[in-house]
Amino acid sequence: MRVTSSLRWKIALTTTAVCCAVAAVLGILVHNVVAQQIVGEVRKDVDRDLDYALAQYQYGTSHGDVNVAVDPPGLPEPLRMLVARGRTGSMVGEHARKPVMWAAGPADDKVLAVWLPYESTRHRLRDIDTAILASAALAAGVVALAGLFLANRISRRLTTTAAVARRISAGDLDARVGFPTEPDGGDGTEGTTGAGGRRRPRYHDEVRDVAQALDLMARSLQERIEAEKRFTADVAHELRTPLTGSLAAAALLPEGRPKEMINDRLKALHLLTEDLLEISRLESGVEHADLTRMELGEAVRRAVAGTRLEASVRIVRDAVVFTDRRRLDRILTNLLVNADKHGEPPVEVTVEGPVVVVRDHGPGYPPELIEQGPQRFRTGDPGRGRGHGLGLTIVVGQASVLDIALTFANAPDGGAMTTLRLPVGRLTDERLTGGASQR
Repeated sequence: MRVTSSLRWKIALTTTAVCCAVAAVLGILVHNVVAQQIVGEVRKDVDRDLDYALAQYQYGTSHGDVNVAVDPPGLPEPLRMLVARGRTGSMVGEHARKPVMWAAGPADDKVLAVWLPYESTRHRLRDIDTAILASAALAAGVVALAGLFLANRISRRLTTTAAVARRISAGDLDARVGFPTEPDGGDGTEGTTGAGGRRRPRYHDEVRDVAQALDLMARSLQERIEAEKRFTADVAHELRTPLTGSLAAAALLPEGRPKEMINDRLKALHLLTEDLLEISRLESGVEHADLTRMELGEAVRRAVAGTRLEASVRIVRDAVVFTDRRRLDRILTNLLVNADKHGEPPVEVTVEGPVVVVRDHGPGYPPELIEQGPQRFRTGDPGRGRGHGLGLTIVVGQASVLDIALTFANAPDGGAMTTLRLPVGRLTDERLTGGASQR
């Protein structure tokens, strides 16, 4: 990203450009006004000398002024033509290769001309132009620094707001911008009292409004999610007791097809309730991993064998990891059950170092799941079959407890592919259990 593409530099450059444009216009106006005034003074003096010279010439009075001559050779041609029409005038020209202000008038069909030195006037105009340019440059520099400071302040606040928005989108609903609003109205501006005695800022701050709206959105979203979690946990707890009683009562029914159907439905409802309770515990943040040292390849073999599903295990390179065996079994079991239910054989599990890949050869994951992650009670593409969407949600929750990087994707040749990357490195003694040594 180029430096000039950032907001702070855009504001600073725009402010500087506007300041330079205003300074240029004002400089031109000041130059014209001052130049007209200074040149007008010189023109007034030379016109006065011309009137005096014409008066002396009319009365035949001799004079010894060296700056008066009849038909001088250096008189500018436009001024000579003006006098030929019987008029007087003045203009800047040269005499003896030096700048002068000429004034000429008719005198007995001749041209009587006077001149005054103009070089000092030119130097004066140059000094004024230099002062105007220096003042404009200084003003542009000050405005540029002020614009950069203001733009940097706005950009920093917007960057903070964007960073908080990214944290919220990543799941940190406790993140807040926290720009002050009272009692000075936000940015250090003095507040005024409105109707009802409520204090309001004197100046409107759009950046503060955006930050407050983001904080309000995050707070509202957090409250709604917490309410949803509480509702899910309460429903699961309330269903658990009658389900246990219903299962016990169903066991007393006489053997037969009705009993089998009732038991199947009750067991499915019981598993759904247990999944909801597990999700509630995971989302509440009270779950902690019981880490032990183990060989990943052997742990994966046992987990796959425990599911009694058709799946092959291939160990490219084994690794020793610290993880929670029960939670890892839960993750692999849910992935294999999901592949068996929604995918197509063969189901393959590959271990390569601390990375475990589970894939099937079915229709693959829907795009919404790959982009947004698993959602409760939403399976996405009907091609993946029916389900309540809790299995993959539990996988995500358990992986978060174990610090496992989880990726959902579709294989290039078809089929859903889930990649588990277990953390590697040193673990503190507090996180180790079962007498595992630190590596």
